Amino acid sequence: MQEGQRILYHGSKEIVEFPEIRMAKFQKDFYFGFYCTLLSEQAHRWAIRYTGAGVVNEYIYTPDETLKVLKFSEMTEEWLDFIVKCRSGQKHSYDIVEGPMANDTIFNYIQNFIDGKISRAAFWELARFKKPTHQISFHSINALTALKFVKGYNVYDEK
Repeated sequence: MQEGQRILYHGSKEIVEFPEIRMAKFQKDFYFGFYCTLLSEQAHRWAIRYTGAGVVNEYIYTPDETLKVLKFSEMTEEWLDFIVKCRSGQKHSYDIVEGPMANDTIFNYIQNFIDGKISRAAFWELARFKKPTHQISFHSINALTALKFVKGYNVYDEK
């Protein structure tokens, strides 16, 4: 691999040689996009979440300095506000967004914050002991060209 390149993973029910940005019923943390992670175990969980079997897709990501990128290195006030906007349906102009992923527990805390059930201070009190995972999302066709498919492999729920 060249300098700056990284291996990214995407969990799915199928091989995704040609990633797409699809509109869905619900907005995700960073709005509609093609989501990957640095963590193969996390992609494995994504792949098996519905049926107990799926595919982990592997890509080489080559950063492109012409793309507009937003990166959150940790959960911050700016990260929380960005997720609240995205989940509320407000789109953004970034090609790529990278940062912590709200796992199921943190997702619930964010939803409670959005719904006004807990305060911002309560969110941070609840979230501070939770370790978020990683996500990088691609939001434009140009961003998707930074990914090169390597392989896909089947994974299963080991339970």
